[in-house]
Amino acid sequence: MANHKSAIKRIRSNEAKRLRNRYQHKTARTFVRRLLDLKNKAEATTLISKVYAMLDKLAKKNIIHANKAANKKSQLAKYVASLA
Repeated sequence: MANHKSAIKRIRSNEAKRLRNRYQHKTARTFVRRLLDLKNKAEATTLISKVYAMLDKLAKKNIIHANKAANKKSQLAKYVASLA
């Protein structure tokens, strides 16, 4: 267990940040799944911009790697383009 006051504060703040990151990551994954479940191109094109913003935000905050965000965005764009 931590002995210093600053170490105790750091443990507390790390846990808060971990939970926030986990929530944001899980929310983005849910929206990605929701997008992949859509079969209507019009609905998908409106949702894809929101998903792009979420992925960019996760990459900017280093919750996911920037290349993973780029790969996921590319995959989603390809899926939306394939919809009729």
